[in-house]
Amino acid sequence: MSEDFLPIKGMDHVEFYVGNARQAAHFYRTGFGFAHTAYSGLETGNRETASYVLEQGNIRLVLTAALGPDHPIARHAHLHGDGVGIIGLSVPDAASAYQEATKRGATGAIAPTAVEDDHGVYRYSAIRAYGDTLIKFVDRSDYHGPFAPGYAARNGAEQSGNGKGKFAHKGIGLAHIDHMVGNVELGAMNRWVKFFATTMGFSQLIHFDDEDISTEYSALMSKVMQDGTGKVKFPINEPAEGKKKSQIQEYLDYYYGPGVQHLALSTGDIVTAVTQLRDNGIEFLRVPNTYYQDLEERVGHIDEPIDKLADLGVLVDRDEEGYLLQIFTKPVEDRPTVFYEIIERHGSRGFGKGNFKALFEAIEREQDLRGNL
Repeated sequence: MSEDFLPIKGMDHVEFYVGNARQAAHFYRTGFGFAHTAYSGLETGNRETASYVLEQGNIRLVLTAALGPDHPIARHAHLHGDGVGIIGLSVPDAASAYQEATKRGATGAIAPTAVEDDHGVYRYSAIRAYGDTLIKFVDRSDYHGPFAPGYAARNGAEQSGNGKGKFAHKGIGLAHIDHMVGNVELGAMNRWVKFFATTMGFSQLIHFDDEDISTEYSALMSKVMQDGTGKVKFPINEPAEGKKKSQIQEYLDYYYGPGVQHLALSTGDIVTAVTQLRDNGIEFLRVPNTYYQDLEERVGHIDEPIDKLADLGVLVDRDEEGYLLQIFTKPVEDRPTVFYEIIERHGSRGFGKGNFKALFEAIEREQDLRGNL
């Protein structure tokens, strides 16, 4: 086994660049059950941006808005709408991660940087990924403050710095980021597969082609890349030729380029989580009720009551290692771009291949309503 030249401890955070961070934070608190744990803005001496750190389980989201129209984050939000600007990965050495990735062909975005305050030293660096997305390497081993220097703790979250803090918010039971999907333009998927393999040492877990993911009208192709531990998974989608516009092309048209399409959030109790999300006003894609006829004949025995899954619209798939339950929200922005997947795994390491057709058709019905199919 080859040496892992860029070891990754896991996901550190995902930072969204948004038009109004205060309102976006309210949406994630009341809709998805996150807690507000740290803040940076005018009150903390930040004259450029306002950022809200939200946490639930091991998921950390950062929502950042610019305080003026000429800031790069304002331009990002203007072009793309609200979207993921930074994928933060926890690493043991941010400088080494940067050096290893850039010498293998990655484009540097932020040189290794160390910032110190009363809570210790926060180290980070960043490289460029697809579109305007950055991958940020974060080393918190010597930092124990509220997220990063320049941030003040909120709601009793004294320290969430290295994952060992005193604050642990269970919320509605969302536990960690299972995977994060990127959409790239036609013909670019293999280039980005090679990028993750060459510059970061990722390997390909699985490949879906346009025969796996297609309907009468449209199709996509996807390859799933993962790090050496299997904790970090980045599926990469590209549109495939079809009679009508695919969901991937619709995303690219409205995001104005490649970017993160959806985050899959893992839970140990999808029925309870989705029930709460629905009660909180989060809208989900629906498949026809006929999907649930003979479900156990298709996927085998499952522990969850099928009538409850049917009521919520939760999908089920099985592979040789077990089964999974999954459901997808409608886009959470005005543009048909970013959405979320809620997933519960029972042994399966797959991505719901058996659900692709039903899910794709549900997405196409939504596209048709928007006049974009």
